[in-house]
Amino acid sequence: MPTTIADALRELTRSVMGRPGVSGTAIGERRGRPCLLVYLSDAKASRSLPKSVEGYPVVAETTGPFERR
Repeated sequence: MPTTIADALRELTRSVMGRPGVSGTAIGERRGRPCLLVYLSDAKASRSLPKSVEGYPVVAETTGPFERR
């Protein structure tokens, strides 16, 4: 059975959350195709991200840290 993007997101989240500079993960779209987003508080953290997970491209976006309210 093919892996869904939600399954790929769970795998990505488990592997990157907790790393320095990583603020969060999400499902997104780039050029009309689904992708996995990694939100970064530090652009340097993108160096250690996978290029893809289960065939879905991983896209880094530097946003700064997230705050809970």
